[in-house]
Amino acid sequence: MLDRLFELTRRETTVSREVRGGLTTFMAMAYIILLNPIILAGAKDVTGAQLSIVQLTTSTALAASISTLLMAVVGNAPFGLAAGLGLNAVVAYQAAPHMTWPEAMGLVVLGGFVIIVLAVTGLRTLIMNAIPLALKHAISVGIGLFVALIGLVDAGFVAAGSGTPVQLGTTGHLTGWPVAIFCFGLLLMIALYARRTPAAILISIAVTAVLSVLVNSVAEIDPRSWGVVTPRVPESLIAAPDFGLVGQFDLFGGFARAGALTAAVVLFTLVLSGFFDAMGTIIGVSDEAGLVDRAGQVPRLGRILTVDGVAGMVGGSVSASANTVFVESAAGVGEGARTGLASVMTGALLGLTLLFTPLAGVVPAAAAAPALVLVGALMMMQSRNVPWQDVDVAIPAFLTIALMPFTYSITNGVGAGVISYTLIKAARGRFAEIPWLLWVVSLVFLAYFAIDWLERLFA
Repeated sequence: MLDRLFELTRRETTVSREVRGGLTTFMAMAYIILLNPIILAGAKDVTGAQLSIVQLTTSTALAASISTLLMAVVGNAPFGLAAGLGLNAVVAYQAAPHMTWPEAMGLVVLGGFVIIVLAVTGLRTLIMNAIPLALKHAISVGIGLFVALIGLVDAGFVAAGSGTPVQLGTTGHLTGWPVAIFCFGLLLMIALYARRTPAAILISIAVTAVLSVLVNSVAEIDPRSWGVVTPRVPESLIAAPDFGLVGQFDLFGGFARAGALTAAVVLFTLVLSGFFDAMGTIIGVSDEAGLVDRAGQVPRLGRILTVDGVAGMVGGSVSASANTVFVESAAGVGEGARTGLASVMTGALLGLTLLFTPLAGVVPAAAAAPALVLVGALMMMQSRNVPWQDVDVAIPAFLTIALMPFTYSITNGVGAGVISYTLIKAARGRFAEIPWLLWVVSLVFLAYFAIDWLERLFA
């Protein structure tokens, strides 16, 4: 039955691999259940109101579980979905200062609806298919560098420097137990993976998490050095969920309170960031999973994109911010996930955190981050598919790859790649090689990069 539902044999996977992959994705992305409430609760809306962390934790887990299970059943893809980092910042710091929280969440719901329309009409699929195959491989490589940087920063291995943008550790050297544990976990994971040990990533995360708990219990460690999650044995396993924020959204109130222009800019930012962040992640993770065909197309792409839009609406309707495909899904793919069965496992575990929220605070970044670094290295292998000898593609591919980690945004990398590809082809007079949709997408990205100037111009 599972084989028929999820095409296990066709995708050359097994139930055990899918379960391991789903569990790995959950462990890599579980931090969002704690981090998203901190970001949203740390901001105030136009009336000075703040959201409850307890209620936000429930909403974050609920929306993530529903969205991921929908992806499993409808999209049959190994993707975990949850509140998108960056998207929640738009809601907290761009929308909320001009409107109430329900009005801001209403814009999130509208943004998800727009993405659904783009997916259902086939326009989103056409745009993804219009992107040249070489750029799709470059997106995979860029996401690899991006997730590796996320892992290194979250673990404290890389930090902002006093005289340089980044440096080794917080002082220019590696210091502190969390960083040492991260290094141990990464070396263990590399060794196990190189030996082709089954469940290498999952074993390493589990071992490193246990080590983190032990070290934290016997050594005097500043809790802030662990990041969002401090590894400790929870005092209780069960915490009652609070659904007080469910349904607290106002679809069009933001336009009346903040003005049509301000609300439209917020909506445009949410749609474009959600659209292309998810697109890049879907392409990159699918490519790594071997799901992309020779034409560069992803199976069930229309369904996957529709679910991503629905996830945005789900997130807004429970005040968890827009949900989207998580790049940490690559960790599960690295462990063997290939189908929606892995997402069933991830979604079920996210659902369990509604009752077992304290367990989400056991695995620190030092234990989960090594998976992101290793998966980033594996995704870099896609660079062999980029024709670097062809300048028409090499420069856009480089900009795509470089700007994702350098600007901490998948959308920025995709935008730079598309614009530069279109420009180079046009400059060389090769207009026939530019799909008409790329002209449209390039103009949209130009507006995206110039949004601050445009907002001032029409204010």
